[in-house]
Amino acid sequence: MDLPFNEAGVSVTRSTLSAAGQIFALRDIDDLRVVTIGRNRLVPVLLSLIGVALAAFGGVYSSGAGLGCGVMMIVVGWLAWIWQEVTHRLMVVTKGETREAVVSSDRTFVERVEQAVRAAKAASADTPAPRPAAQ
Repeated sequence: MDLPFNEAGVSVTRSTLSAAGQIFALRDIDDLRVVTIGRNRLVPVLLSLIGVALAAFGGVYSSGAGLGCGVMMIVVGWLAWIWQEVTHRLMVVTKGETREAVVSSDRTFVERVEQAVRAAKAASADTPAPRPAAQ
């Protein structure tokens, strides 16, 4: 059995897509799409705003603990922002149900998997079914 695509734990054969412990039969796959999930802005902004409020409270009331906690919350909000990654997901539609098959921060990898699955589906559709042997 040849493997048209086998990279980073994802393999696509003539009949299946195998990724993250899931196996999808190509004949059951109705549609594929790549979805990009961006950074979450709410949590880092909230952490930083709480930190600004705490630091202001500590500064106004001469509270070293309030000022220190406020500055730390601002730093935590900033770190939460810079450590977030944009993720790309290959969503597979089978029998009307959408499931996540591949997740990666590398969009080109997810697009290569999508192209490999589409090529394997097209190749399996072009290949005629084997005929039973004549007796």
